[in-house]
Amino acid sequence: MATRPWVTPQEVIKWSERPSVQKRSKDRLKVDILRAEQYVIAYTRNTFSDPIRWPKIPEQVRIAVIMLAEQYAANAAALGAGGAASGMFKSERFDDYSYTIADTDFQIDNLKLGALLDEFIEQTGPGNVVVKIRKL
Repeated sequence: MATRPWVTPQEVIKWSERPSVQKRSKDRLKVDILRAEQYVIAYTRNTFSDPIRWPKIPEQVRIAVIMLAEQYAANAAALGAGGAASGMFKSERFDDYSYTIADTDFQIDNLKLGALLDEFIEQTGPGNVVVKIRKL
């Protein structure tokens, strides 16, 4: 069985090119890694806990966790820096309409992790589905 955490804070720091992530404390990075692992488990519905199938975590999963942990760390650092106060956001207002744009790509969806994780998705077993139809 692959033991958790699947990656270390040092691996996230080594991977990242963002100064805000590289300066982040190891304790906070551990939390970011835990969140990333939980995201992967929820996405794949796979805990990778079967020691026969998963004696160690696949490299694609490890890379996805590192990428996610870096993203979580960058998001937290940006929010901790004050967000709008640090110039991260731009906003405009026209009469009674306004909008705000972030200057960053700090979105988990932008990582496109499906290519790394889709092959590890556990299919749920066949279930019993009952459909009741009635005439209106």
